[in-house]
Amino acid sequence: MKSNKTGIIRILKAFTYSWQGLRATFQSESAFRQDLVVFILGTFISFFLSVSGFERALMLFSLVLILLMELVNTAIEVIIDRISPKFHPLSGRAKDIGSALVLIAFINAIMVWALILF
Repeated sequence: MKSNKTGIIRILKAFTYSWQGLRATFQSESAFRQDLVVFILGTFISFFLSVSGFERALMLFSLVLILLMELVNTAIEVIIDRISPKFHPLSGRAKDIGSALVLIAFINAIMVWALILF
């Protein structure tokens, strides 16, 4: 489904599609909403910590990574569910791998925050 739009129209359309994806994920995925709360709280807390700008950027990026992995996980789940609602071992494996992405992002964030703060 390639768009025939070019230039600024294509860019504006891309932002529209991205916004629709974020809205759909926010509305349908409680895990994404929970991760967003972690991101917002972490961002707020980071500005009260005595860390350098670079360290704060690393801390915030680690939280953004969680959101990114949750989006990838959600996309995988939606595609699998679109293909078939029936259970298949490969579908289960794909969903588990998507979940592992989120887990690794959380472990990464915990390690980054711990290394910087302690």
